[in-house]
Amino acid sequence: MEKAIILTNGLLATEDAKTAHGLIRESNRYTIAGLVDAVHAGRDAGEILDGRSRNIPVFATVAEAVAVVQPVHCIVGVATSGGIFPGALLDEVKEAIQLGLSVVNGLHDLLSDNEDIVALAKLKGVTLTDIRRPKKMKELHFWSGDILSLTTPIVAVLGTDCGLGKRTTTRFLMHACNAAGIKAAMIYTGQTGWLQGGKYGFVLDATPNDFVSGELEHAVLSCVKETGAEIIFIEGQAALRNPSGPCGAEMLISGCAKSVVLLHAPKREYYDFKPALGKIHSLSSEIELIEKYGSKVIAIALNTEHCNLAEAEQFQKKYETDLGLPVLLPLEKGVTTLVPVLASLVNNSKILI
Repeated sequence: MEKAIILTNGLLATEDAKTAHGLIRESNRYTIAGLVDAVHAGRDAGEILDGRSRNIPVFATVAEAVAVVQPVHCIVGVATSGGIFPGALLDEVKEAIQLGLSVVNGLHDLLSDNEDIVALAKLKGVTLTDIRRPKKMKELHFWSGDILSLTTPIVAVLGTDCGLGKRTTTRFLMHACNAAGIKAAMIYTGQTGWLQGGKYGFVLDATPNDFVSGELEHAVLSCVKETGAEIIFIEGQAALRNPSGPCGAEMLISGCAKSVVLLHAPKREYYDFKPALGKIHSLSSEIELIEKYGSKVIAIALNTEHCNLAEAEQFQKKYETDLGLPVLLPLEKGVTTLVPVLASLVNNSKILI
């Protein structure tokens, strides 16, 4: 894999840098050799993320990073509200191009629509990759209904709000199954999933609404056909009842996910942390809604933001008692305790065949 550096423009320790966070944890498309963030320069990116060193140095400038690690690519590592380049990040992109780096951008603000950037990239002989550029119409798929005949169990990883760790938990579940001898695969639905090396999926918020269901179905069917996966995990987006971007019903209905792992942050009160968007609905209410769609919540996973370990464990025990479901602490304790439940889904599907 070719070397890449990530740009976060001082946002590394914030939710806006979740693209960078995913790549710090795992990348199968690029070798992450460094990160540029003047606020956290001189430290290890992994230690800033979760206290675990990953030998990814943080540099103050693009020039310093290029001189030390000699990357081929530069990745825009933020996912801001509205998808616009924040602060001086676009200036850092221009500097990266000047220094001969190809740029990979996941924001809605497309670099290939910026005439100055395009001209500079052409002059320097580098490429611009806009992950969120919509596919051409001829490349899109419409929902066919073929997925209704699929017997492979499909698990959607949904959340009661945005930014809870749905993608990370999805990857944890996939890896845990594979480690246990269950052939599992993941359908990515966001830009970071592609950046991490995902083969099957699509960028949901860059897809015309009429084709979201079809792209999801096509990804699932292609994955099962080409990999022989015994269980499929679908990365959720946003939340069923977040008014700023309700999402998730597609996974349950069009993607035929009859099982759900539901993420929740016990200390988060409002959608997107914004009182104007309203209070986040209770877990029991969300479970009831999911059941009305014809699916079943098989486990809860907790985002323990603003919790110490003791508090996280208290919430875990409380929800297990109140809801009668397994409750996972993905970052603190992993997800392997759910593997027997997932194995039973696979075994039951084989009996039905």
